Amino acid sequence: APAPSPAAAAAAAASPAPPPRFRYAELFAGVGGFRLALDGLGGRCVFASEIDPCAAATYERNFGDAPLGDITEVPDEDLPAHDLLTAGFPCQSFSRSGEQRGLGDARGDLF
Repeated sequence: APAPSPAAAAAAAASPAPPPRFRYAELFAGVGGFRLALDGLGGRCVFASEIDPCAAATYERNFGDAPLGDITEVPDEDLPAHDLLTAGFPCQSFSRSGEQRGLGDARGDLF
């Protein structure tokens, strides 16, 4: 097929994106694994939080959006409307690599 004309390419680029199939918020976002999958399914991320600065910087490089930090410091009313809430469960409290304090660790009850 022939390449589109410059005018056709510009018109296609200027057309609005289709509405999302669903809106989602992600907690403990890491570097954006859930976002990769959900965007591919037609979702739109409306909120992300990630406390680890290195993971948050990678997330921002991957998607152009900087996630907010500590979710415990975000007021409920600041969380936008969403259809799906995802969370990359903070596993430090349960991992064999950690102290395995489970629910005795403050991070262990953030789900």
